[in-house]
Order: sequence, then C-alpha cells, then structure tokens
Amino acid sequence: MKNVAWIGTGVMGKPMALHLANAGYEVSAYNRTFEKAKAMEPKVHAFKSIEETVKNADVVFTIVGYPKDVESVYEEIMKYAKKGAILVDMTTSSPSLAVSLSKKAHEMGYEMLDAPVTGGDLGAINGTLSIMVGGDKDIYDEVYPLLEVMGKTINYMGKNGNGQHAKLANQAAIAGAISATAEALHYANYHEIDMNTMLNVIVGGSASSWQAANNGPKMIQKDYAPGFFVKHFLKDLKLILDEKGPLYLPVVENVTKMYQVLSDNGYSEDGTQAIIEYYLQELK
Repeated sequence: MKNVAWIGTGVMGKPMALHLANAGYEVSAYNRTFEKAKAMEPKVHAFKSIEETVKNADVVFTIVGYPKDVESVYEEIMKYAKKGAILVDMTTSSPSLAVSLSKKAHEMGYEMLDAPVTGGDLGAINGTLSIMVGGDKDIYDEVYPLLEVMGKTINYMGKNGNGQHAKLANQAAIAGAISATAEALHYANYHEIDMNTMLNVIVGGSASSWQAANNGPKMIQKDYAPGFFVKHFLKDLKLILDEKGPLYLPVVENVTKMYQVLSDNGYSEDGTQAIIEYYLQELK
C-alpha cells in the first residue's frame, strides 16, 4: 500500500498527508483550492481533480468540512478509484452517513473505514492525534501502519459508524471541559481574582483538562486564532443532537446554544476558545 491519495489539505489534512509522504508513501493530494495542495509539492503530487488524485491509489484518505462535503467527495471517489482500494474518511461526520457510505463502497468493490481524529492542529502537526476507527477489523489492521504515522493513540471502535460515534462522544466531553474552563475564569475575574493565577490552580489540581491547559491561556490573552474553528465545533455538536435518539444530553444542548450565539455574533471563523466572549459580553 505505497500509493496514497489525500483529499482535503486544510489545517488538519496538510500535516497529516505530509507525515505519510515523509514516511515514504507516494502521496497524491487534492484540495478544492488547488494552490493549497500545490504548496505541498515536491513532497506530494498535487492534482486538479479527484479523478487524477485517486485513480492509482491503494488507500484514499479524506478529511473535509461537513457531511455534505463527505457525501459529494465520495460520489466522485467511487467513480474513479480502482476496485479494491481502501477508503478512509477522517472527517468528523455523521455516523449514519458513515454506515450508508460503507454499504455503498462494499457494493462497488471498495472497503471503507470511518476514522475521525482529535488532538487539534498541534496534534496533526506533531503526529500525536487520537484516531477512532469504525469498520471491518481486518481492514483496520491493514491500514494501521499508516494511521500510526499520523497518530499516537489509535483505537478500534467496532463496526462502521462507531468511529464517528466515538468522536461525537469525545466532542461531548470537550463541550463540558471548554465551557467549564471559560465559566470558571469568568467567575474568578468577576470576583477580582487574577485569571492567570486562577488558571494555575485549575491546571495544577483535579479540575485540570487539556482544554484548560491549552485553551485557558488563549482565553485570557483573547487569542482566538483557530486551532479548531467555532463553525466546525458547532457542526459536531449539532451532529450529536441529530444522533442522540432518546438520550437527555443537557451539557451538549446548552453548549450548542452558546456556540450558536457565538456564531451568530461573528465568531464562526475563530477558535473554540472564543467561548469566553459569550461570558465577557453576556451574549444572548
């Protein structure tokens, strides 16, 4: 499996594809904005069409924006990829869509995994992502050496769709952690406690989390450069609500409303740490 096609060379996809190229794989890349893929040459081969990108690939990876993008991209991939190719969607997308695409892929002579990631842009750059994989276990084992190049924590979650369900469960945990960090800092600030000192308390004790340690300082500094966009996190939270069935998920429901307000107030292109503005501005 030396020939790899990579669709989507954004904040996450670009470093992930480069890790594979640096590991010795022949990587062909496509992005809707061709210049983004072209900028990765000579380490990868950039193409202007999905057809050219995937036609010789043993494995096709995708990491795009939204479920509608996943659906349209795979419509093209399944027209042109060679039979027997393994298709791996690393977008955070709909579990239901992952199941339907895997059935279609199997009918058309492909194998397919859903393998969303967590760890943000730094995890992608450093090759330390956590990857959650749904699909046939034998296909997972076959692709594992490639996943190992991009991630540090790789877990097989079971059948197709379960990778996406695992990612959405992870996003539910993030929703609680990032909103709690912002709320704690806002409370401390109101009572005239230095927020940096308060964050030291949080990170140094049992309330610590990745969100507090990494996004807490950015909240204080009002550094909203996106490691993970508000618009993409809002998409993930809405996917959880779409897939929750009869479950009562009050944290996700409340945090979804907060991020929707942020988006409505012009923060959709900022990083998720901008949630502190929901509190500071008392946005409604």
